[in-house]
Amino acid sequence: MQPMPQWQWIDNDEDLAALCRQCRQKDAVALDTEFVRTRTLNAQLGLIQIYDGETLALVDPLPIRDLGPLWQLIADPAVVKVLHSASEDLEIFAHRGGVIPTPLFDTQVAGVLLNLGGAMGYGKLIQHYLEIELDKGEARTDWLKRPLSDKQLSYAAADVYYLLKVYRLMRPAIEQMGRLDWLWQEGERACRGRLKPDDPEKAYLKVKNAWQLKPRQLAVLKSLAAWRLGVAQQRDLALSFVLKDAALLNLARRAPRSMAYLVKMEGLHEREIQRHGKAILRAIALADVDNPPEAIDPLGQDPEFRESLALARKVVQGLAEREQVALELLGSKKLVQQYVEWVWRERFGPEPDLVQGWRGDLCVQTLADVKLLP
Repeated sequence: MQPMPQWQWIDNDEDLAALCRQCRQKDAVALDTEFVRTRTLNAQLGLIQIYDGETLALVDPLPIRDLGPLWQLIADPAVVKVLHSASEDLEIFAHRGGVIPTPLFDTQVAGVLLNLGGAMGYGKLIQHYLEIELDKGEARTDWLKRPLSDKQLSYAAADVYYLLKVYRLMRPAIEQMGRLDWLWQEGERACRGRLKPDDPEKAYLKVKNAWQLKPRQLAVLKSLAAWRLGVAQQRDLALSFVLKDAALLNLARRAPRSMAYLVKMEGLHEREIQRHGKAILRAIALADVDNPPEAIDPLGQDPEFRESLALARKVVQGLAEREQVALELLGSKKLVQQYVEWVWRERFGPEPDLVQGWRGDLCVQTLADVKLLP
């Protein structure tokens, strides 16, 4: 294996535009991002790594005024974007550039489809294919600090240099298995909905243990969660740094109407009450308790539904073994529950993932023959 070449440091608009023009002439580029997210709602982009087989580049987004050429490259359907465990990168591309990578080859997903085992970390993947052990000692770097050390930059460059080499080995193997189209579909699925802004009306669905609340309490939580998201977006502050989930739940249960009551509640700090107390009381007062949202996971408490769920999981597990596909990829617990809920609601609403694309090809007929309704 040849040693990793020297990287090119790119910190101005002209050099970035030239690099992206070159990359768009290639069939594939490896991409990665380094970012910092401690107290912020959105990740703060600190570095972008690109390797197109010719130039190994580290892009400094801090001084660059126009990242447009990068977003155009990411959206270019003629160039495969190779990433590993792409979820957080996708979030950055969508938030900062308003783009999603098309097409996307996620090497972590490819490893699962190739039956290499469970979702494999980047270091293990490189070790498996190239027998190289990467130094992960710089993983906790503050990527917003300047200057970055040579060791930090070398660590970052390795994340794309070896990635492209692994892609060249994985792609023919996955083509031979007849699963390349599955991989493209998984890339599209991972990008689905990324460009839609968070809906304040649905923010309560992401509050931990929200399913425990009664209808009127859920209406209060809905109003509080929408308020919290608005504050977080306005101040670019992580949701938990506005107010923690446990505090929201407690407020939804108690629905205090006065500052005096608020002060006595557990789980609220004095500083939070000083800063947000009036807004919290206003959000509670605005809750539409006469028209509460639908209960979260109402079927989950039904014994017959749970029996149907267990049966569907068993059927999907059998399909996964027969087709030699990892169960967590073919039909995770979440995907199976999505399917059974759809059946119980008389197939009302969007089709679940289990009956679409490659999953549908494998599962539709077998699942249709299973009696899931009481």
